[in-house]
Order: sequence, then C-alpha cells, then structure tokens
Amino acid sequence: MPFLLYHGRSQRHGGRRFAAAITAGVMAIAALLLAPRPAAADTPWLNVSEDGYASFSIPAAAVEAGVGPVSQVVIEGNFGPSFTWAEFGLTRRGEVWSGVLGPLRPGLYSYQVTGDDTKGLKDPTNNTGVASKPLWSTFFVPGDAARLLVDAPQGQGGKVETLTYRTEHQERSAQVWTPPGYAAKGPQAYPVLYLQPGDGGSATDWLDLGRAKQILDNLSIRRAMEPMVVVISDGDASADLRKAVAGRYRVHRDPAHQAIAGVAEGGTRALRAVLNRQGQYAYAGSFSGLLTDGAGRADANAINRHVKLLRLYTGNVTDPAYNAANRLTKALDRARIRYEFDGVNPDAGANWNAWQENLIDFVPRLFRRVQDHGPSAGHGRLKGEFAPPAPGTTPTPFVTEDGFVTFETTAAFTDAQRVKVWANWAPNGSWLRIPLSREGDRWRATVGPLDPWFYYYRLMVDGVSVKDVSNPTKVTTEPTWSTFLVNGDKARLLTDVPAGQGGQVESMTYRSGVANQDRTALVWTPPGYDPDRAQPYPVFYLQHGGGQSYTDWVEMGRAKQILDHHFLDGNLVPMVVVMGNGNVPDFNKELLENLVPAARARYNVSDDPSQQALAGLSMGGGQTFGVLKAFPGRFAYVAAFSAGFGSGAGVDAEAINSGTKLLRLYVGDQTDFVYPSFMTSLTTLNNLGIRYEFDGVTPGPHGWDVWQKNLIDLAPRLFKR
Repeated sequence: MPFLLYHGRSQRHGGRRFAAAITAGVMAIAALLLAPRPAAADTPWLNVSEDGYASFSIPAAAVEAGVGPVSQVVIEGNFGPSFTWAEFGLTRRGEVWSGVLGPLRPGLYSYQVTGDDTKGLKDPTNNTGVASKPLWSTFFVPGDAARLLVDAPQGQGGKVETLTYRTEHQERSAQVWTPPGYAAKGPQAYPVLYLQPGDGGSATDWLDLGRAKQILDNLSIRRAMEPMVVVISDGDASADLRKAVAGRYRVHRDPAHQAIAGVAEGGTRALRAVLNRQGQYAYAGSFSGLLTDGAGRADANAINRHVKLLRLYTGNVTDPAYNAANRLTKALDRARIRYEFDGVNPDAGANWNAWQENLIDFVPRLFRRVQDHGPSAGHGRLKGEFAPPAPGTTPTPFVTEDGFVTFETTAAFTDAQRVKVWANWAPNGSWLRIPLSREGDRWRATVGPLDPWFYYYRLMVDGVSVKDVSNPTKVTTEPTWSTFLVNGDKARLLTDVPAGQGGQVESMTYRSGVANQDRTALVWTPPGYDPDRAQPYPVFYLQHGGGQSYTDWVEMGRAKQILDHHFLDGNLVPMVVVMGNGNVPDFNKELLENLVPAARARYNVSDDPSQQALAGLSMGGGQTFGVLKAFPGRFAYVAAFSAGFGSGAGVDAEAINSGTKLLRLYVGDQTDFVYPSFMTSLTTLNNLGIRYEFDGVTPGPHGWDVWQKNLIDLAPRLFKR
C-alpha cells in the first residue's frame, strides 16, 4: 500500500504495486502491523513522539460526520520550508485516514484537517485552539531551540488578564501580561510594552500562536528582561488604551518607559509611531513590518534624541517584508536615523515561528543597557531586493544559489481556482503541497530555502496532476513529474560530473521469455570500460520498485551521477551496473534466464557468483530477497532497500551464509510504510542465524531521498571482500 492517496489514486515513491509483488509473508506482517485501528471518539487524532514525528490517525466516519463525504484528506499546517503553510496528504487505510510526518524541528505548530480542498474540520481530540482561527489546533515539539517556548513551572510565571476599555465609538479589550511578583499597590512603577498583531489578527494571536506568555515568563525567570507590563492589543495603541492601562496598572507614563512592537502591519504601525510621532515611544520593534514609504519627512534629530532603540526584523526572501526592509534601511541611512537590524532570518518567513524569535531577541533589549547591538546568531545581511525573473522569461523552476525556488505556471491555468506544487520538501523527503498565488495570468510561489539535494514535483491544478511544461526534465514512469537540483556540498554526489569524465549509460534490448516480448535495460559502464579486458568486470544488477521501471534509477535515483562520482573519487571497484525491468510475474526466471544471459552476451562481465551483486528497492528489494532464498550463493553481494524479508519457512540459512559475502539492509524512518515489516524481518533473520549488516535507519520516507543515500552507501562496498 503506498503512502499517499489523492482522489483515490496512489501517489507513491516506488511502491504502487509493491503489495502485489512482495511475498505473502511480508504482506501478512505488513497488514497486521500497518492497519490502523478504528479510533474511538476520544482517541487522539494526533500523537507527537519525543523525537518530533507527528502521527495522524483520523477516523473516516468522524470526517464524514463533520464535513460530509470526501475523496481526500490533508493536514494543513506550518510544516513547509521556512514554516510556510502547506498540506500533508493522508492515506486512507480501511476506516482511518493516517500518515506520519517528521521529524519536525522544535517549535509550535498549528494545523487543521481539510477534506477536498474546502471542507475544514477542527480536531476535536485536541483541546488547544486559536481564537482567531476556529478550525486550528496547535501542538508543540520540544527541544533546546524552543526552550523559551515551553510553559513555565507552575506558579513561577506572570499572569495574563483581559483589560476592557472604551474608545470613542465602542468597547474594546486587550490582553495584559504582568510579571512575576507584580502587585496592584506599591511604590514601584513598571515600563510598558505595547505588542500588536498584524491586520486581520487578534490580540489573542500573540498568546495562541506567538507563545508570548511563555516567552515572557521564561525570560523573567532567567532574569533576562526588565520587569515590565506587556499590553497585547488587537492593533489599537491609541490614547484611550494607554489611558486605560495607566488607570489600572502601576506603570510609568513618560515616553522613556514606553515601547511598541508588532508583526507585519503591526510592525508598520510601530515604525510609524516612532518615525512620525516623535516623543511617544523610546523603543520600537518591527517584526516583518511593511513600511513602503520609507522614513518620509521624519525629523532625524528628534528621533535620534527621543528613540533609544529602533530595531528591525525580517525573515528570508519568502517574507513579503524582505524587499521593504531593503528599502527602509537605505532610507534610514540616508536620513541618518539610528536603528539596529537583527539580520535576515535564514530559516523562516513572515510567520509566528519567526516572530517568536523576534520577541525573544527584542524584549531583553528594552529599558536597560545592552552590549550586543548586532544581528542574532546565524542571521545574515540583506543582499539587495529579491526579484525572480519576469513571468514567462525562463524555464521553471528558477533556483537561486542559496536554495530558494520560484515556481511559475504558464498562462494555461488562468481560470483555475487552486494551483499547488506538490514536492518532496518535507523533512527528509516526504511530500507536501504548497499553494501558488495568482499573479496576472499565471500562478507563482517562492519556496525555500531548500537543502542541497535532488527534488521532484508535480503541479496540482484544481485537484488534477499536471506536468510543469516549462521544465524540460521528465520521469518516464510518472508523466506529470518534473525534477530539479539544488546545488551544494551535500548534493555533490547527485550532480553531473564534468563532461567526458563519467561512465556511459546505454540501452540494452533483450528477449524476455517470461514477458514474451523484447525488453530494455539500462547499463552503466565505468570510465575506461574495456570490452576485451582479460579479467571480466564484476556486475551489479540494480532493481526498481513497484510502479516503476528500468528508467527510474537513472531519472530519479541519480544512479549515473552517484556511480560516476564514486568512481572518480576512487571509491568504486570498476563494475558494470545493469538496471532491468522487474515488472514480471516470475522475477527469478526473468533475472536468471533472460536478463543475466543478455548482459553476459553483450558485456564483458563475470559469471562467477563472487563477482555478482543484486539489490533492489521496495518491490525490487522483495524480489532480491526472493532470489536470495531460492538461489542462495548465486549473488555474493545482496542488498535490499525498504523491503521486508518475509517468512523464514524453508530458508537455507547455512547456504545463504556460506554463499553471501555481504547482505546489507536499509530502511527509511517511521515515515517509511515498510518500517514495521522491515524491523520484523531483522528478528526473522536473527532467529534463522543469517548474517547481515543493517545500515541503521536512513532518515526519510519510502522514497528516492532514502534510496539515493542507500546506493551511495552500498556501491563502494561491493566486490571488496
């Protein structure tokens, strides 16, 4: 069973027909371990492991009861690169929609359940909520990077209460945090920070999504901030609010003890408050503020005299404020207005994950002297405005040197309602869908930063899978897929070697008696391959997975690039690699009676079992195990990627041990759907006494990100014992 369903169709990384080809024993074990149990009404739909994996298990009946019949279910949340909003597709298995995503970075995540793009549903088993987003729930992934976001120990934090006040036209309210030890009466007055959300936001967003209480509590406990009163409004920092605060709380009223900050448009209002109304606030912070009119006619002398701190924050190029920050810093420099810039946050855009960090940096700088006025650790400089190519001027996607990728459709989808790009950019290669935005007669989005690696994607136009025709790459077995590479050291082994230095890949046509047709394999020969060499070359038979074919290891697995680099690096024994078509009812016969003889007839390869290797992924791994069981010793080097061994009945363990120099096994993490059956296989092998090596869990799902890493590890180990 593949890992994702979309409108009832399997969208796998190489396992569509896995269940049809794997041995009956593996099927039985996998069915037993993988089938989710129907959930009771109070059974949590979400479980988060200590290491950050989010497991969703949602009863289909609950979804239908909430929003009616649906053909697909996704979890929408801030799971994408830079914490952008994205969709994680669930698979229906029996009566449950389920999926595992992760590992997620430490921090706060928000999500909702959505069926068929428009039918939103609140998770009723999660008692968290977001007041301004009734369908949202939240969950927290702990870790050192999020240590200031955790709840403070009972009784040690400050208090949050609601302040109701009147303006000229209506009654309004704000949330007010008072520090630990605050008392309504006493000689001490406190400075005040006015904290604002963006347009369309609510004062409660700073509590529900910004973790403001936790941040302020933890900073207070660590004595990393001055005691202050923090007023969280809904965008109003009017005289009426300030008067109400002064009337109820023991606060200073002079400008030197007043601060203002906000996110997005709230940040813009904070900027205007200090640039256009000098003498009201001594401290101001703009978190992704969008001040488009620069410093205007601001009085630099007055601002510099009254404002003790003006600090600017922005996310990376996915933050709409990124270009505005470029323009604003230049305008402030020209006007000679003093300010500080926190630097570009490389890992987040305009979202609460970034703004939490901004608040953590900003608050300790208020109402006290600080030594450090530079950017936060890891933050970079502004490099000028970000401007993707003009629409229609370049093939897509457009990839920057630092891993930001801009997707753009043609004008063919002008009338579409929803366009998304669905790619393997979730943690370690899981698939997420990110919505594109309409720009003129096209749809666009910039995503990133992506780690250096190989990526594959499809466009989803109103629920239909569509090829990005502006991208010339192709995947033969998946006509709507396209690929791209983000360069970098991590991806070096997946890049093309210099022209003329690598091996050759050519097609080999042979007659298949099993399939009763002519078939094709792709064959890699090493640089300097000599068909007349006295000593035949070792040969490695490398198999694909279910729903794939002989082209996939080259088009998706980057086998040529991996083999070329290993050879040029001196890591690879010169060998011939044969990538055949395993889509046959009798793989053992196809391999031994058709593919192997054809390779020996055409290439100078050895027939000595000690010089032969066999490996495969998913279905191909199951086929590899089948050959190992039926013909122990025919291949001295054997490996399986993301496949289970199956039953040990009738297996000749002694023959396998005596005839196999290397049996090496690989599997993805718990997002790999064969993980349970694979781990059972290790017990089976142990009980049989079969010697093997386990590479350990490869971080990632049942997909090419994992299998590329597996080949990178395996190839240099062949024919060296």
